[in-house]
Amino acid sequence: MKTLGLVPARGGSKGIPRKNIRPLAGRPLLDYTARAALEAASLAKVVLSTDDEAIAEAGRAAGLAVPFLRPPELAEDETPTLPVVQHALRWLARHGEEYDAVCLLQPTSPFRRAATIDACVALLERSGADSVVSVVPVPPEHNPHWVYFRSEDGQLTLATGESAPIPRRQALPPAYCRDGSVYVARTGIVLERGTLYGDRVVGFVSEEEAVVNLDEMEDWRRAERLAAARAGGLR
Repeated sequence: MKTLGLVPARGGSKGIPRKNIRPLAGRPLLDYTARAALEAASLAKVVLSTDDEAIAEAGRAAGLAVPFLRPPELAEDETPTLPVVQHALRWLARHGEEYDAVCLLQPTSPFRRAATIDACVALLERSGADSVVSVVPVPPEHNPHWVYFRSEDGQLTLATGESAPIPRRQALPPAYCRDGSVYVARTGIVLERGTLYGDRVVGFVSEEEAVVNLDEMEDWRRAERLAAARAGGLR
């Protein structure tokens, strides 16, 4: 299976200004994802999709291919991920590069390992699924069987739609949430059906030492602590 690695990194960022090239423990944030992607044996090519020339230059310095600059209309605050992925796949196809699958690697998850990328791609091929998403276990207190939606008048409704919660923690079925590290989808699903997921989504339970998604400055401060610990050989 020929798989494209795609790293989306636009120039605008409000929560953490210029975060994609902001230094994290002495290295541009983009460099962490670039290094893991380039070390992954399962990716035939790793492309950076950006609208920003400074980010493009940082990507080239990190070893990423930057064959195009993303159109401004695909780099707005509210631009969803799907059209960004579709744009990259279609641009490459027009230039003679066809891929069976695409692996989306967002720079805001800097601590993923190449082994996790390879495991997700292998799972997609082995399972026959439409897509594979890396996930982490949800703490019991956040399990859907214990989570409520609250209406404007204060009425609570269980997320599962059941009439009563499961009373014992030990009886809760395992629940998972996306960790943001790796998304792999078959190209046909993305281009022909207009989705990053499809009908059959398989989860890869991440074994990463540290999972962090960088949206706000508090996330960044936590990442700095984690990066310092990793550099010092701490766990």
